[in-house]
Order: sequence, then C-alpha cells, then structure tokens
Amino acid sequence: MNPCVLVINPGSTSTKVAVFTLDSRLFEKSLSHSSDELSSFKTVASQYGFRRDAIIRELRAADFDTAKLTAVVGRGGLLHPIPGGVYKVNGAMKKDLTAAAYGEHASNLGALIADDIAKPLGIPAYIVDPVVVDELSDLARVSGNKLFERISIFHALNQKAVARRYASEQGRDYEDLSLIVAHLGGGISVGLHRRGKVEDVNNALNGEGPFSPERSGTLPTGALVKLCFSGKYGEKEINRLIAGAGGMVSFLGTNDMRQVEKRRNENDAEATLYYEAFIYQVSKAIGALAAAASGKVDAVILTGGIAYGKGIVDGISRRCAFIAPIVVYPGEGELEALAQAGFGALSGSLKPREYLP
Repeated sequence: MNPCVLVINPGSTSTKVAVFTLDSRLFEKSLSHSSDELSSFKTVASQYGFRRDAIIRELRAADFDTAKLTAVVGRGGLLHPIPGGVYKVNGAMKKDLTAAAYGEHASNLGALIADDIAKPLGIPAYIVDPVVVDELSDLARVSGNKLFERISIFHALNQKAVARRYASEQGRDYEDLSLIVAHLGGGISVGLHRRGKVEDVNNALNGEGPFSPERSGTLPTGALVKLCFSGKYGEKEINRLIAGAGGMVSFLGTNDMRQVEKRRNENDAEATLYYEAFIYQVSKAIGALAAAASGKVDAVILTGGIAYGKGIVDGISRRCAFIAPIVVYPGEGELEALAQAGFGALSGSLKPREYLP
C-alpha cells in the first residue's frame, strides 16, 4: 500500500493539518480557533476532542477517505527530556501530556489527537523530535554554578529536518557530518549537530542565546537579578519580558523583521542598530559553536522564517562564511518534516523509539 500520512501541528490558536503521500501533498488546511471557542476549555489537553472533530470535519468536506491513511503523525509536546527521533504514542506519553506534567502548551495536543484518530483505523500514531529533545554533551550541560544545569529546549523538529535534508543532498549520512544549524524565527536556536546528535544548543524558550523578534535572549545577570527584586515586576511580568515582550518588541515595538528591515533600508538609525545587532548576536552564537567543534564544521545552515530575509542572510554570511559554506533553507517546513519522519517509521529506515515514564 502506498504510504499516506496525516500530520497534525497544533498551535495556540490554530491547528495545521496536511495529508502526504510519498510524492504529493493531497490536502492541507490551517484551522483557526477563536478565543471564544477555546475559552470554554479549562486546560489545553481538554481541547483535544474539539480540535480532533474539527480536523475530521475538514477531511470529510474535502471528500478524503481516512481509510487510506497508513499513519498519523503529531507535533511533539512538552515531555521529559528525550533523545531525538520518532516516538510511537503510548500510554505513558498521553498521561504526561494530559496532566501537563512538564508544562502546558498547544503542542501537547499533537500526540493526543494523532492517537485518537489513528486508533479506530488500526494504524500507528507517532510524534517526532519535540522541543524537549536533549542530546547535550556533558560539557555543554555544565553551567557556572552547581545549583543550575543547562537544559535543551529548541526547534528540534526543524533543525533535525534541515540537517538531514542537507546530508541527503550531499549524499552523506547525517551521523557523519558536523553542522551548525541556526533556526531564525520568533525564537532563535543555534545548535551544533555532530555524530547525529545536537551536542550543544541554547535554551531558546527560557532566555539563552541571541535576542529574537520577541525574546530577550541572554541578559546581563546582575541587572536581571536587580530587576527581579526591584518590586516593580512579579514573576509573570519578568517571564513576559524574557519571552514575548523582549527582543525587537522591546526595542522597536514590533516582532515583524520585515518591518525592521524596511525601516533600516529607509535609513532609520535606531532600526539599523538593532537590525545589525541581531545579525551580530546570531553570528557570535554560530562562531562560539564553531570553536566548540574545534573549527571542524561541514556547513552552517540558516533556516526558519527570518531566513527568507536576504539582508539577514547576507549579514550572517559575511561574518560566518570563513567557518564553512552557508546553506539556506528558509521557512520551517514542519508539516513536511513530520510526514518524512512518518514515512521513515513506516519503511523501517527510522526505528520508532519508546517513551518511558
């Protein structure tokens, strides 16, 4: 039977779905969910039936026969740290996601919906490379104080997908390459991929690395501690300053890098400063990982939505081309990445892992 995979990528106010065969995309839809629709649910996990039904309705409206499906693949959610790969949805995974044991996020719904659709059809449900993929080396895990340990939270799905894509295009094995991958989007993550593992990467969610359109990145520690105890901000407000109201939002009041580039091209001095500072910080992060790899890097890969910006790519390339060839795969391609991993699991080229409690 020709493999036919349904992929599901839940976001905070939307659910992106698509159906792929090996050689075509049969269906794609982004389902919007209004705040009024979602406000009646007390938890994110309790939305899964509502979102599942919305997906089924759209498939029926498109006259798609779900009996053709051979697997369902959902975006991975917040689980305990796990190695990268394809995971078959199981009871332990659903229990942790339903209870939001490691945090509440819309991505937690991916496995729940995938399993609910797959089970009546008698086909497998998978997740792939969730943001909690943790393959850090022992050296990378060390912070500057024994009370703290660096943790891995990053754009694992897209980073792994573009790294494997590059390897395939070069006729090489991902496990044999040394790559630096910079995901440039609402969050920024820069990872060192060696021997098939992401040995070092910044915590893109909780405040490490370059600033992004709406995240502050690494901040001066002393000044941050002083702000925390100033009495002006509570924990919620501080977290908002780090992720949501930081970065370009803080500097220029926008999270749209196209607007920042437009202002820079119009000789706006303030926009130019922060635009160039963004390029500088991303380049510095790439350079740091090049040193961690002892300079042995096969390619530097730029990906994510911001990689569509020629000015950003050119700026990073000017600073980093001495390290290795710069390769650009703009956009996120998350649906395609989920589908390709599903095909790999079905064919046996990727062996599904088991999620353990």
